[in-house]
Amino acid sequence: MNPPPASRRIFTTFRATALAAALCLTVAGCSVFGGSDADSDTGTSGSSGGMKIALITHSAEGDAFWDLVRKGAEVAAAKDGVELTFVNDPDPAGQAKLVRDAIADKVDGIAVTLAKPQAMRGAVAEARTAGIPVVGLNSGIDAWQAQGLLAFYGQDESVAGRALGNELDARAAKHALCVIHERGNVAMEARCAGVRKTFGGQTENLYVDGTDMDSVSDSIAARLRQDATIDEVVTLGAQFALAAVDSVDDAGSKAQVATFDLNKDLVEAVKDGDVQFAVDQQPYLQGYLAVDGLWLYRTNGNISGGGVEPVLTGPAFVTKKNIAGVAAFAANGTR
Repeated sequence: MNPPPASRRIFTTFRATALAAALCLTVAGCSVFGGSDADSDTGTSGSSGGMKIALITHSAEGDAFWDLVRKGAEVAAAKDGVELTFVNDPDPAGQAKLVRDAIADKVDGIAVTLAKPQAMRGAVAEARTAGIPVVGLNSGIDAWQAQGLLAFYGQDESVAGRALGNELDARAAKHALCVIHERGNVAMEARCAGVRKTFGGQTENLYVDGTDMDSVSDSIAARLRQDATIDEVVTLGAQFALAAVDSVDDAGSKAQVATFDLNKDLVEAVKDGDVQFAVDQQPYLQGYLAVDGLWLYRTNGNISGGGVEPVLTGPAFVTKKNIAGVAAFAANGTR
């Protein structure tokens, strides 16, 4: 089934003190961050004056990876008594506008992804000028310091890519197809570039439209039919790995599938041997640490990594040998 079209939406607005979620109704006058032409519906759960944090990502609709980020953020918000707003827009201009909306709402902290760093530079600078601390997560490990963020929580994608390339060598692969599902995303480009640096065989990139899963499957299958020497398909997200498994079957290829990132369905695919392994960057941990890090900074002056080193959440390899230790957490929706 195709995921819904990529567009801005609210995953959830989480009031930690009540452990309750509220969604912004799509009606005239409703604002994600509480500003409204009409007083009746602000889109955030009420607060008695507690700390407000906005987590703003570049994610598109229907991506289970970001549900894990959200869950981790919600747990941290619950622990810390934080009112959390979690919003997204895959369009960089739209994501930057969400940052400006958070500034206008006078939030106490912003956690943001920098998948397209240049597009976010102005909005991040405005937050800093307004005295709002900003941390990065997931994407932008090469940009967070230059933009003056306090901390970064995520995976060094180049390191992860190089580790995956080494693993392909250990498995005697010869020709890898690295499938990039979001053109221009610096983290995805870094992953495939990292694979190319260490993998002794041939690495080629295939760009697909990640918002259309049928198109993803068809594009991978078509390339496999064109070149029978491709013996490894590397995807950059769990759902794309599952699509690649179908593509391999459709193309009558003998290629194996490996992936970055993990979800519940991918765990079963690793168990069954349909997917060789996953490189897990622990998205639940990224969301948790981003919110908790902002809370610690505002309440105790702590800065994760001292503001000079990223806090790495990966890479961690999940294979058939260790999948049993991960399966229970994946079933609970936290890995």
